[in-house]
Amino acid sequence: MTFDLSPRPLNPAPATPRMIWPNGAKSALFVGFDVDAETAWIGNNPSNVDRMVTTSHGGYDARVGIAKILELMAELGLKGTFFTPGWTALAHPAQCEAMVAAGHEIGHHGYLHKLPDRTKLDEAFEEIDRGFEALQSALGVRPVGYRAPSGENFPELLAYLKKTGIRYSSSFRDDILPYRHAGADGAVGPVEIPVNFAFDDWNFGMSSRTSSRPLFGRDAVLQLWIDEFEATHAWGGVTTLVLHPQVSGRPMRWHILRDFLRHVIDKGDVWIATGAEITDHYEALEAASAR
Repeated sequence: MTFDLSPRPLNPAPATPRMIWPNGAKSALFVGFDVDAETAWIGNNPSNVDRMVTTSHGGYDARVGIAKILELMAELGLKGTFFTPGWTALAHPAQCEAMVAAGHEIGHHGYLHKLPDRTKLDEAFEEIDRGFEALQSALGVRPVGYRAPSGENFPELLAYLKKTGIRYSSSFRDDILPYRHAGADGAVGPVEIPVNFAFDDWNFGMSSRTSSRPLFGRDAVLQLWIDEFEATHAWGGVTTLVLHPQVSGRPMRWHILRDFLRHVIDKGDVWIATGAEITDHYEALEAASAR
């Protein structure tokens, strides 16, 4: 494969039209969880499957994390989006069924949480197909939203996602507002609900077993989240969370997340919505502007 390094916008999506949030809200909050379970540890490194202490990090999801996150969401009266690899749904059906029963949205997060690779299109597309099949089989759902495993994407994959019925992605890091993807040929792609890397709890609460790095405590994380949210709120953007039950379902970090969500709720002018709801709203504005 040759690489085109000519100067150009590497994401050809147009700018977002004027964004108005529902009910007079000044900004939006998208509470998204990545329910990776053990796939975070075996998807890109299959040899870890026999390293039981390593995979036990992910096993926390099913034993504790998912239930505690559902408890928190119920306590606060919030609905979120749970991006779930197909493997997770098959391996832990009862815990994943509880997410559906509680009324949360299920998003697509690949099958085995493999990093999408543009040089292996067949494998990338198979991850999408197997993910759909597993979520349908285990949970009876066909997601309309997608978050890229290991946070990567490329033009052919975006086009394939649109073809399979995915209406929105939540992976890119290049805006504070939703926007509509466009191919280099002008083809219409899914809506993007972009992510702010500061709200990925993995960065602060998960230390690699092979490459040790510091963990960050309450004072560092909560203040960072509040400051970043307040600035995004002032700019009228969407604050998109990338949370993992194996991180934010841990005792101290559960309390950080609860205090942050309470801070947002107390503002009183933030629209807290699922990915599908944000996409519905964006598409309604898009249709209205086209008339």
